[in-house]
Amino acid sequence: MKKLVLLLLFPGLTLGVFGQRRRTPTPTPTPTTPPTSTPPPLATTQAPAGLFGGPRTGPKPYKDVITDKAVSQKGLFTVHRVDDKYFFEISDTVMNREIMAVTRFVRVPANKGVGRATYGGELTNQQTVTFERGPSNNVFMRVVTLVNVADSGNAIYKAVSNSNLNAIAAAFPVAAYTKDSASVVIDVTEFFKGDNQVVSISPSAKRSFSLSSIASDRSYIQNISSFPINTEVRTVKTFNSSPSLPGGFSPFPSSTIPAANAAGAVTIELNTSMILLPRIPMSVRYSDRRVGFFSEDFTSFSDIQQRVENNKFAVRWRMEPKDEDIEKWKQGQLVEPKKPIIYYIDPATPKKWRTALIQGINDWQVAFEKAGFKNAIMGKEWPDTASAMSMEDARYSVIRYFASDVENAYGPNIHDPRSGEILESHIGWYHNVMKLVHDWFMIQTAAINPRARKMKFDDDLMAQLIRFVSSHEVGHTLGLMHNMGNSSQTPVEKLRDKAWVEANGHTASIMDYARFNYVAQPEDHISETGLFPRIGDYDKWAIRWGYGYIPGNTKEEQKATSNKLVMKALAENPRTYFGTYELGNPNDPRNQSEDLGDNAMKASTYGIKNLKFILKNLPDWTKDEVDQNENIDEMYTQLVGQFRRYLGHVTANIGGVSETIKTSVQDEPVFEVTPKAKQKEAMTFLQTQILTTPRWLMSKSIWDRVKNPGETDPIATAQESVLNNLLSTPRLARLQESTERFGAVKAYSAVELFGDLQKGLFAELKTKKPIDSYRRRLQKSYVDKLNNMINPGSSASGIVISFGGASALSSADISRTDIPSIARAQMMQLKTEVTAAIAGTTDKMSKIHLMDLKERIKDALDPKK
Repeated sequence: MKKLVLLLLFPGLTLGVFGQRRRTPTPTPTPTTPPTSTPPPLATTQAPAGLFGGPRTGPKPYKDVITDKAVSQKGLFTVHRVDDKYFFEISDTVMNREIMAVTRFVRVPANKGVGRATYGGELTNQQTVTFERGPSNNVFMRVVTLVNVADSGNAIYKAVSNSNLNAIAAAFPVAAYTKDSASVVIDVTEFFKGDNQVVSISPSAKRSFSLSSIASDRSYIQNISSFPINTEVRTVKTFNSSPSLPGGFSPFPSSTIPAANAAGAVTIELNTSMILLPRIPMSVRYSDRRVGFFSEDFTSFSDIQQRVENNKFAVRWRMEPKDEDIEKWKQGQLVEPKKPIIYYIDPATPKKWRTALIQGINDWQVAFEKAGFKNAIMGKEWPDTASAMSMEDARYSVIRYFASDVENAYGPNIHDPRSGEILESHIGWYHNVMKLVHDWFMIQTAAINPRARKMKFDDDLMAQLIRFVSSHEVGHTLGLMHNMGNSSQTPVEKLRDKAWVEANGHTASIMDYARFNYVAQPEDHISETGLFPRIGDYDKWAIRWGYGYIPGNTKEEQKATSNKLVMKALAENPRTYFGTYELGNPNDPRNQSEDLGDNAMKASTYGIKNLKFILKNLPDWTKDEVDQNENIDEMYTQLVGQFRRYLGHVTANIGGVSETIKTSVQDEPVFEVTPKAKQKEAMTFLQTQILTTPRWLMSKSIWDRVKNPGETDPIATAQESVLNNLLSTPRLARLQESTERFGAVKAYSAVELFGDLQKGLFAELKTKKPIDSYRRRLQKSYVDKLNNMINPGSSASGIVISFGGASALSSADISRTDIPSIARAQMMQLKTEVTAAIAGTTDKMSKIHLMDLKERIKDALDPKK
């Protein structure tokens, strides 16, 4: 699966966190070497060496290979074990069929990652392969890369075929033919024992683990099991490992593995699922940027085209009504699907959290009902008697529980690249995600919710938090992207309306990063129902769009029907809005993570009011008999982090440009500047809340316990970050370009930003009040930044203007823009004001500071040669 790098991705997601393809009734894969119509005679003459063995002889009689000692199992491949060898018997019906090879870690050595560690159950490799009969009694395995396609009935098909040849990743000598020659037998022992990239650890994971060559004498096949549509291969592989010396530099993220230091080797247990993809891929649903599904894509060619067509389609499960219920479903009646989506809970999960995880899965049922399906999705505990089941088996989707200190969870999926059909998912659930949700909930809701005012929550509260995270991650595995913009459709004051917010939720999407309702105030008396996220209007709409009936017999008809549905939904309910910075424009202030409401300044003001209340009470709420002030240190850090999120939400409005997807027939602008009044409101907020020293954060009772003088100061760091952000080259350039395009009445210009910022930042020049140490540091930093703009020197080449691809000036040198000119004008004005203020300043340190500023400004305006 392709991932949007966060970036969940990763993650992550994340993690997140994808492509598409228009299909004809029968698939037309890129041609490979044609299969031999009849097998060659059973020769015994010497033949070339096979890839996985030494010199060989030609095929032998079947009974001489698959002897009476063979233990056999039928399935996708009929698997034979003869002594210590494994053979695949591959029928002609499977030859040239596309097969997904999914390799997961089963067990891994103890490790701690620079980014994150690796755990049993996680994905390490995924490929699409085919088997085909080759010349000289060989069977070839090709790795399929789906980029370009054409129907075989088109003349251009030959051109596409000539430029899209799939690589031969392995060659297997034919050991025997079946009696009717309809199947071949190949020895796969050395292939799976060895380090073959198709079914082994990915190159990136090898770099992370510092693995080198495989130790063949300590690597073996544990077992191979075969089922109707899949074959499961369990292997144990030992690699030599020479970890980097402490302090060594590596361009790749790496893991610390004690076994590598102790034994010079690392042993890993893997499971490779080889699952047969459908002969006829699932019908695709063509993507729409107004509905946030992950997508797949590829380029299609045909003789009748006047331009190449890039098809993009949604990644989703195959959710189909039973044959006898199709018409009922089309008419809007609730029906049961042919095959429901089932997620199993890893038996390693602590028992008291299993119900919450299952509830998070089942919460999506209300959304599937909007798509016309009942009993469409469900969570189940892993059966106690599941001796024939394996959590690594590609037929089962599982929430895998990791014994880890990582504060996260992620929801990936494995899907058919030809159609986007999701085949299975292994959600990654780290044990320490409970710390993450604890800290969020305490810092965001403790002002209003007494149950959030302690370091260990009641089990029923933690279960609710786990349920919410479960719902979010399951949403990803259903194909849904983050919807960072949805919370912007809720008026801020509605978040304080007890009846409204308890009925509707503080965001209309569980896929939003809008954790908890931090706007609600104690006097609002809002219950936990109005504090938690839930499956909302957008989620129900997105599942309806992705899994419900959309009429149309052709691509054009389906896209037209889809467009009408989307436009109708947005017109009737703005809370079906989808927006995310993960798909492009990072400058839309609506599409932010961790924010709430339609006005960041109002929402953040309420949030800060709650933080002040929480800060006063943190010492009492974090007390513990054996705690050596770790609790207060940790939660104070979390509180400062929440405060800085508010600052970021507000700053995004300055130079903000919204992007609202429209069709050409709507004849409406897609890009619009954030109104000037809102940008000036944001500047006023920043001047008040951070550029003026936020002394409320300097809790002496806390700082004396956890802050050593001379350590990084959280307030100074936050102030510097905001100033850097405001005066970043991309933001200033965007302000100027927006002023040119939208006009000075609508847009906030860089000249106005500098003027407002400088006026507030140097207010003491007129008031004659003492300038505190934080303000002195900020003022020096401001002057230094203007100096760098006026005199970029040798660093000029490293300062570029970036518009995210939206501007022709994306790589312009700062010296050729208006920015240095504006900066020089501001510096000249500031020189006059500082010079005039020195005489009337009575505070000694303030006067010394201003005299120093005067010299810095003089040097900037007339640098010494």
